[in-house]
Order: sequence, then C-alpha cells, then structure tokens
Amino acid sequence: MKKWLACLLFAVAAHASAASSCTQFTPNAQWPVLTNQKMAPKTRLLCYSDFTVLHSGITHGPLWSAEHLTRAHIEDAKDITRTNKFFEDARLPDGEGATLADYKRSGFDRGHMSPAGNRWNQQAMAQSFSLANVVPQNRQNNQRLWARIETAVRKIAISYDDTYVVTGPLFNGQQLQTIGPTRVFVPTQLYKVVYVPSRQLAFAIVVDNVSTNRYDIRTIHELEAISGIRFPGIPENIKDQRPGGLKGV
Repeated sequence: MKKWLACLLFAVAAHASAASSCTQFTPNAQWPVLTNQKMAPKTRLLCYSDFTVLHSGITHGPLWSAEHLTRAHIEDAKDITRTNKFFEDARLPDGEGATLADYKRSGFDRGHMSPAGNRWNQQAMAQSFSLANVVPQNRQNNQRLWARIETAVRKIAISYDDTYVVTGPLFNGQQLQTIGPTRVFVPTQLYKVVYVPSRQLAFAIVVDNVSTNRYDIRTIHELEAISGIRFPGIPENIKDQRPGGLKGV
C-alpha cells in the first residue's frame, strides 16, 4: 500500500519533470556538483513537483535539496495544509533509503531540507514528507532556530521575488552517529545556500545539529571547501560575500 501511494504521488511530477530534468530549481540550470568523490557512489537525483533532491545510498538521506522560490510561491504556500505524513520513497532501491522504523524512538526529528512551509500546492506538500528529503535533526534545533531561519529565507523570497535555495547536511568527523536498522547518518551540521540573482547576493547559513541559538553566515566559497559540494550556478565573483546576518533570527 505504501509503495502504491508513493508511486501515485510521483506519477504526475515525474511526467512534468521529464522535459525539464528539474533544472528549473537551480540557478542557470546547473546542479550542485560533488567534489568529494567518496560521497558519489549510490547517489540518485529525485525530481519532485517543486523541488529536487540528490539522495545518497551511503548516508541514506539527502546530500542536497534544491528549490526556486518566488513571491507568488510563498504567498500560495500560506494556504496549503500541512500533511505530516512521512513515507519511504518507492523509487529508491531497498537498503538505500531511510525507513519509518529508523526514526522511531530515535530522539531525532525528521528534519525537512526543502521545507514543508515553502510548498505551494497540495501535491508538493505531500511529496515534501518523503524520507529522501529529511535528515535526523536535533528536535530543539528543528523546532526553534531552524524554523526561524526558514522563516527568514521566506521573507527574502517575498522581498526579492526570485530566490534559489539549496539545503543539506554536513558530516564532519571520523565517528558519525547513526540511527535505526538502516544506520541513517546523523549530520553534524546543516547548511542553507541562498542566492538572489536580482541583487547579485549569495551566502550560506551553517548551523550545528544541536540545541543552539547560534548560526554562522559563511561565504559560498567557504561552504564549498567544507561541504565537498560546488555550486556552479552561482557566479564566482559573488561567492565571497558575507552579509551581517539574517533579520529577525
């Protein structure tokens, strides 16, 4: 039943995305590129109706999730009812994706990378609860600081109307925590890349995956160095910007 439901959810999105290959969600139609080749095996690009994910069969979760936000999208998203129905993505081979059992009694939230609060139609809202779009996230972090960061990014999208966002986990250290029978990797940090073409503005937000009120603003070049991911759709000449912070966070 779960597999059938997941296939039904994606049927329309898969058809719609075939012509565009989901490049409408990334600046200049260029995907983020893995420069850390240790993470390259078992990666799969998953297209959804209004965001896309690069999924890892090694970490059993997303390496990045990309979305293109406009003022109209965010306004429409205010009227969409949150579903809260997490599910296993049927397009992933057995053993590559996280399962619902992995998160049960884990102590971690299922933290969205492309947020449910940004989804501007009911199909996209349902799809955002794919476990391919979530990582094990500290509960207080997810519900407090990270929620405020997501709100701040929505305000940027409303202000400037054309905003590209890439969100993902970072895994630093030799001994990484895992959860569940699948051994889903727990991120040590989370990042969010924000690019506003009309303002030639680009920066990254990095947060430790713990209960904290602190976040760091990094340049895109700095994030590329620590993440093992390059962001070719953002012009090189603005990758060293570092704004003072996020208003209201």
